[in-house]
Amino acid sequence: MAQFSDKDISKLDHIYRINLINSCSGYKSANLIATKDKTGTSNVAVFSSLTHLGSNPSLLGFFLRPTKVIRNTYDNIVTSGKYTINHIHDAILEDAHHTSAKYGPAISEFDTTQLAEEYKDNFVAPFVKNSPIQIAMHFVEEYFIKSNKTILMVGEIENLYIHDALLQDDGFVDLSKGKIATINGLDGYAVPELKTRFDYQRPKSEFNKSDG
Repeated sequence: MAQFSDKDISKLDHIYRINLINSCSGYKSANLIATKDKTGTSNVAVFSSLTHLGSNPSLLGFFLRPTKVIRNTYDNIVTSGKYTINHIHDAILEDAHHTSAKYGPAISEFDTTQLAEEYKDNFVAPFVKNSPIQIAMHFVEEYFIKSNKTILMVGEIENLYIHDALLQDDGFVDLSKGKIATINGLDGYAVPELKTRFDYQRPKSEFNKSDG
């Protein structure tokens, strides 16, 4: 079994190190975050750091790298307060990944790929057309992470759109029915299948007896 100490990791080739550390945490979410700037130019970019923060209120967070260089997504969210989260699915993997290319603010990634904009309910930011799950978000707050100068962006769900086939009777969203992708590391994509679900777990009675 391969072993890497913290000293070993610090000495690794840059590309090897970022591949290793980005992959070892496990599969990550695969989402396209779309925004619009003050001039009306849209932006869409792939993110693999989306995380659930709470259900009441319905909060989602994602991490941004340091803003020392141009970060169109960050600037547009802070300016407009609105953005959308769109799940990447099997049919758009290549175009979704291309949105990681660094274009200037005047160029929309919707124009450089086959991804299409879609607008709903007068929401200012575009959705990615045909994404099985589309989420309209409003910006709530941000947190600066001192250790590596990244930013946690926190938003609240304003509207949630889910293809009917994915939504189960108990509210569970079956991602596999939408062929929704996950990201392995920086550039590996997988489309998982749901294996099983389990009931809500309670302590086994023989291990939960009172001492007195």
